[in-house]
Amino acid sequence: MSGTIGLFIRKLEQFGKLSSSERQILENLPIDVRQVGADQDLGWDGQRSSHCLLLLNGMVCRYRTMQDGQRQIMSFHFPGDILDLSGLLLGRLDHCIGTLTAVEVAPIAHTTLLGWIEQHPGLGRMLWQATLVDAAVFREWVVNVGRRPALARIAHLLCEVVTRLQAAGLEDQAFSLPITAIELADSTGLSVVHVNRVLQELRVKRLVQARDRMLAVLDWGGLRHAAGFDPDYLHQRAMPAAA
Repeated sequence: MSGTIGLFIRKLEQFGKLSSSERQILENLPIDVRQVGADQDLGWDGQRSSHCLLLLNGMVCRYRTMQDGQRQIMSFHFPGDILDLSGLLLGRLDHCIGTLTAVEVAPIAHTTLLGWIEQHPGLGRMLWQATLVDAAVFREWVVNVGRRPALARIAHLLCEVVTRLQAAGLEDQAFSLPITAIELADSTGLSVVHVNRVLQELRVKRLVQARDRMLAVLDWGGLRHAAGFDPDYLHQRAMPAAA
């Protein structure tokens, strides 16, 4: 299996088994890898496009910018995710997509995706399920920002990142965390000062260890308890080993 498409196949197989013909379609998909640096926009509010972007490597976020220039990050995305699938049917983006690290992406034409949906209903259903999981994540982030106290808010975000990276087969509980304090603040509605204070509290409680953009979870059970984290909203199930 091509390493570039393998994580996408792995993600779809969270939702069920691909048929041999569906798997062949994905494995034979022509991949035009495009490299984009950190802190760049891949899509923007109001954009109309003829393709969707498949994230192959790196990390991105979806965000909105307020009139006063403040940014609200609404989700993080990892390799194997299609970043703008909603634009396939809605016609345009209603938010921005920005890179947190240098990334590799591959465009998939809307005509290709629509062909999958029309000719391979099982594959179309999996794409639909992927968008529904995105919506579930958005709902959980609303709860996180709106109701959880600061420590639980950041702990919950860290639990989600760890869980999603592990599900994709990318990381263990010690991993590179390419998220700055500013980006954590933009994700949780806290000030940078408050974010740093909470991270220090998590370190003092021996729940995590962070240094030089590396994060190690020292006490997974303790971190989950502090967050009140229940991964059911991610709708993950045991996935096959990567080929």
